[in-house]
Amino acid sequence: MTFSTLLLEYGAERATITLNRPDKRNAINPAMISELQTALDDIEKKKVRVVIMTGAGPAFCAGMDLDMLQAIGKQSPQENQEDSRRMAKLFRRIWSFPRPLIAAVNGFALAGGCGIATLCDFTLSVPEACFGYTEVRIGFLPAIVSVFLTRQIGDKRARDLLLTGRKISAKEAQQLGLVSEIVEPDKLMSRASELADYLVEVSPGSLSRAKRLLVSAEQAGIDADLERAVLENARIRCTPDFKEGIASFLEKRKPVWRDE
Repeated sequence: MTFSTLLLEYGAERATITLNRPDKRNAINPAMISELQTALDDIEKKKVRVVIMTGAGPAFCAGMDLDMLQAIGKQSPQENQEDSRRMAKLFRRIWSFPRPLIAAVNGFALAGGCGIATLCDFTLSVPEACFGYTEVRIGFLPAIVSVFLTRQIGDKRARDLLLTGRKISAKEAQQLGLVSEIVEPDKLMSRASELADYLVEVSPGSLSRAKRLLVSAEQAGIDADLERAVLENARIRCTPDFKEGIASFLEKRKPVWRDE
């Protein structure tokens, strides 16, 4: 199967997804959202026990592509809502995927990229990586990821990250519970492979049932909260602050906020 934004490789009872837009720091665009869904659908149909996700080049994922952010400002409310729902669907798919997902974070993971990295069952990171939900810094809203983050690390810690939009080191991410393990760069993929080997050895029935149990305990609340988040995500795209945030970022100047 051929993709334009990622690589999908199959090995012995495992699959590896590599986000493959290194010239754009593996930023998320509509094609990547669609292709990640397609890749996960294909993996689920095969006899794959574990999935490893990583990024090509020096970054894991820089978040949403700038061209996509610019296009958002010209979309209708209905288009923004549909766009938000596609992103929510991808995040939920990663969170609820029936096979274990291992993120091998080889560089910075920001905004939506941070969401992808931390929604996996295991998140391995190189020491130099940084993480952050930076949306508020450009007049955007970390609505969709907030649904999952508050459940992962608790309300107070989630507020710190989401309201400040600050970037954190791999070490702090590990202390918060977002990173499972910090691994030296030359050992990152071998450690991910080692963890995959371990998971392949356990009972596949027990593993799938355990994941199903974990998902079923939260899915009703997750789905209700995601719907609210989708609507808020779509609404903020029409605000003056969103347009100013994107413009100031592109023009490399300090934003002048107007929205209240």
